[in-house]
Amino acid sequence: MITTLDKGTALVIIDLQKGILSYPLARPVKDILENTTKLINAFRKAGLPIVFVNVNHAGSAWSKTRKDFAPARPAVVAPDSFDIVPEIKTQPDDIFITKHTWGAFFETNLHEELQKRNITGIVLSGVATSIGVEGTARHASERGYNIAFVEDAMTDLSAEGHEHSIKRIFPKIGEIGNTETIIEALSKF
Repeated sequence: MITTLDKGTALVIIDLQKGILSYPLARPVKDILENTTKLINAFRKAGLPIVFVNVNHAGSAWSKTRKDFAPARPAVVAPDSFDIVPEIKTQPDDIFITKHTWGAFFETNLHEELQKRNITGIVLSGVATSIGVEGTARHASERGYNIAFVEDAMTDLSAEGHEHSIKRIFPKIGEIGNTETIIEALSKF
C-alpha cells in the first residue's frame, strides 16, 4: 500500500524497448503501456523527473558466464531493438540510462543523475518484474531510496515470476500500489 511519496521522487521505467516487448509476456503489453503513459503524464504535470532505462547485454561479463537457462536470442539483433517503444513519448530533458545487467544502478550513472536532482524516492515500473524491475529495486534499496512499485504498470515473462516478486520480494524493500494510487499520491504535492 502506498502511504506517501517523497517530494523528490522520480519515475523509473525499465526496459519498455522494442526487443523486450516482442517476447511473450504474462500481461497484455497494451495495458502496461496505457498505465505507463498515465504515470508519465502525472509525473510531467508534477514537474518530477522521468528515467527511461533500456538494456543492451552485448559484451557484458555476466552474459558470458555459465548458466542452466540461456534464453533464445536471435542471431542478429535488429538495430532498433534497444529503442523505447514509440507508444511511450519521451522528451529531451528526460533521463536515459542504458544498463548491461539486470539492475539499472550497476555500472551506470543513474545514482549520480538522481542525486543531482535531490531524488530520495523512486517509482518503478516496466519489464520484467522479476528481472529488470527487481534487480533495479534491490540496488535502489541498498542505496537508501524509498521505493514504490506500480503493480499494474509492470509484467514479466511468466505470471509466476511477476507474482513472486510482488508478493515475496517487493514488500520487503518498498510499497506496492497501482497507477491510480501513485497518481493520487502525486496530486497531494
